[in-house]
Amino acid sequence: MEIVHTPVLLQECLALLSPEGELYENNAFMIDSTLGEGGHSFAFLSRYPALSILGLDADPVIQARAKERLAGFGERMQFFNGWFNDFYADYPADKRAPDIILFDLGISVFHYARSGRGFSFMKDERLDMRLNPEAGASAEELVNTSSAEKLADIIYTYAEERYSRRIAAAIVDARKSGKIVSSKALADIIYAAVPAAYRHGKIHPATKTFQAIRIAVNGELRRLPQALFDAFNVLAPGGKMGVITFHSLEDRIVKNFFRNLGKSCVCPATYPACKCGGKPCAELLTRKPVAPTEKEVDDNSPSRSAKLRVVKKIRNATSLHMEGVSEGVLV
Repeated sequence: MEIVHTPVLLQECLALLSPEGELYENNAFMIDSTLGEGGHSFAFLSRYPALSILGLDADPVIQARAKERLAGFGERMQFFNGWFNDFYADYPADKRAPDIILFDLGISVFHYARSGRGFSFMKDERLDMRLNPEAGASAEELVNTSSAEKLADIIYTYAEERYSRRIAAAIVDARKSGKIVSSKALADIIYAAVPAAYRHGKIHPATKTFQAIRIAVNGELRRLPQALFDAFNVLAPGGKMGVITFHSLEDRIVKNFFRNLGKSCVCPATYPACKCGGKPCAELLTRKPVAPTEKEVDDNSPSRSAKLRVVKKIRNATSLHMEGVSEGVLV
């Protein structure tokens, strides 16, 4: 099987999330919350022979590829097909708490190159963009039924596209001639909608709009805050949790949550006294996010915007630790 995705910040993940101490030496347990083609899991299982992993993915197609790739590890590798927020919200009380949790929030190169679901503006494919192709509304439905105002809000909020209103208006106008059903058709509409000078910048003018629509279709940012909270509380005391982000809104959510976990008190200023316990819930193992090296960016260009943040759990979080975490996320 040909692997098309290269895992980002791999060596940094292996080092910062390494099993350590007596708790981990014999039978460490990790949850790979975004399995993809299994690159991170493959490396962890290869490096740490006593480690077992449960891999989650919403996409049954890419998970089948990971199962084939990881079959040689036998019972050390288990699988769950579904969204990570649902998984952590319903985590069984009698199930072993993981020692390590990893989230890699990037979209696999497989989805752009091989899925046939319209993730790439460089291809002429059905406009779908769903990570789970069997559930939820597709990009085609969102593009063809949303108002210009809603489309503009999505494009601006989730991609900070300065021409969001022009692009949204052009999409709504184009619908008058028939449904927009392909990725190429949408990319052409966006290309024609923006100023001529913008068409020849560093990135294709459709890049940000495609990103925003994909995020909206899959509820990526909507799912993230509660998933982080639930996952952290599932994590074993002394366990480590790492999150790789790829754009500013994702990173802001993770940064704010981890920062709150590291505070001695997260009570609102209006509280007359501390109600949260007065001690941090986590140790910040990365005071600043870890970025890829120049060599990694040269070798694997999708890594250029990646950031890794890692915490070590001390105690469970409370709802107070969610203060300010979801700012900027459309409902």
